[in-house]
Amino acid sequence: MKLEPQWIVGFVDGEGCFHVGIAAHPEMTLGYQILPEFNVVQHKRDEQVLHALKEHFGCGVVRTNHDDRLTYRVRKFEHLTTIIAPFFMAHTLKTKKNTDFKKFCRVLQLMEKRRHLTLDGIEEIRAIANQMNVKGMNAEKLITNDKLDNETPCETTSTQEL
Repeated sequence: MKLEPQWIVGFVDGEGCFHVGIAAHPEMTLGYQILPEFNVVQHKRDEQVLHALKEHFGCGVVRTNHDDRLTYRVRKFEHLTTIIAPFFMAHTLKTKKNTDFKKFCRVLQLMEKRRHLTLDGIEEIRAIANQMNVKGMNAEKLITNDKLDNETPCETTSTQEL
């Protein structure tokens, strides 16, 4: 199954997620690990779409999410900065998910600058992550007041050549 870029944009607008996890990790110097992730979850009956996404991007994995759900997931930092982010920079998301994408890109920028290895950087990333994927009444307030709405996302070293 060959997927067209604009189909992928629409599909991810509806079904995808740009997420930044912050996990306690005692073996890390500061005790935390930053885990950026792009994923798309589908019922197992639509597994072929997730494999088509994996084939299109040439990275990531398709795994069981829970019960009868599967997820296409990309976690490798290099793949996020050189494949996923540049794709969505070139093919803009049409919904409020684009705001989350910009925030996600800001976290990738901070990680590229190694800010995730400082306490101040972790707190900055935590503040950004806490404003991502917000639903309900508070979402409008966060999105409309977000200075990232007017910035160019994902100007990382890996994507500046685009």
